Amino acid sequence: MKKWFMVMGDPIEHSKSPAMHNAWFEELSIDATYIPVHVSSENLESAVAGLKTLGASGWNITIPHKTAIIPYLDELDELAQKMGAVNTVVRTKEGRLKGYNTDGVGFVRSLEEAVGKSHKDKPVLLIGAGGAARGIAFAMQHQGYMNLTIANRTVANAQAIVDEMGIGNAISLAEAEETLADFGILVQMTSAGLATGNFSMPFSLERLTKGAIVADIVYNPLMTPFLKAAEEKGATVVTGLGMFVHQGAIAFEHWIGEYPNTNSMIAQLKAQLGGN
Repeated sequence: MKKWFMVMGDPIEHSKSPAMHNAWFEELSIDATYIPVHVSSENLESAVAGLKTLGASGWNITIPHKTAIIPYLDELDELAQKMGAVNTVVRTKEGRLKGYNTDGVGFVRSLEEAVGKSHKDKPVLLIGAGGAARGIAFAMQHQGYMNLTIANRTVANAQAIVDEMGIGNAISLAEAEETLADFGILVQMTSAGLATGNFSMPFSLERLTKGAIVADIVYNPLMTPFLKAAEEKGATVVTGLGMFVHQGAIAFEHWIGEYPNTNSMIAQLKAQLGGN
């Protein structure tokens, strides 16, 4: 029987996930298809019930459903439970729906693919305290990055994540700017990554150490304004494209049992996005 997968979100037209997963199915000669489906918040519960009834093999979840979908699933992976968010659903052999979160681990894989695994002892500054920051913080801790600081406009939100992790520090954006030279890795997870008309940096990078590693989780545009500013200061920059591809590859592995070719996919998408 042909397997079928999908990504649900609102909006969903912009998603590059269908092209990515269908290319992997073709490359590995797997009889499966992956489609985008627009699901509004008021229809989420009925959509999940319908997918379960219709026998969907699995699916991805994007904004704004990553937390809202949890009550409609049968079980959660340990990391997804800690993060309080799901981006991948697997239909088990017993027909149960199990939720995973591959975003954070996907980020760590992309970071280590770009700069290696020898930086785990460096002080890490996570900028932002939303859902993405939460996922990446728990994943980095899980992968052995223990010197974590979370900076956010509302310090209480950063402190809440720190308290849950049981390690790390929470500081304001102003404190982050003042102590920027203390950090060897920066991960930008606020809307500052987006090249919008009213773009503004979360803080100045004047004190950024030359040779620091600076990552952004936004992949379109590849070189966000934040990364451009960091590169001008001599930093090693890591775009969000690797995270996008690896989070998809981990989901693919959950469904198919095989890790797809991420290098060729990153190259393809980079060409599409105008990278070099």
